[in-house]
Amino acid sequence: MLDQSIVNTLITIVAGVFGWVLKVLWDAVKELQRSDKELNAAVNELEVLVAGDYVKREELREEFKRLFVKLDTIEQKLDQKADK
Repeated sequence: MLDQSIVNTLITIVAGVFGWVLKVLWDAVKELQRSDKELNAAVNELEVLVAGDYVKREELREEFKRLFVKLDTIEQKLDQKADK
């Protein structure tokens, strides 16, 4: 039969390793929670930046007008070319 001091030593070693594993896991969870908060803050900043860069409706209308003028010019040239 095993001596009681060997059993106590084995239990101490196993408990120590188990405690160390729990500490490592706890620290990893805390780090993930901290980085999750930082990530949320970064996403919120990005949302504000993206929302501020939308094209205004009037600017889009002006660009479309210019585009349609060019397309009309091309269409006229094609019509003239087809008539020949």
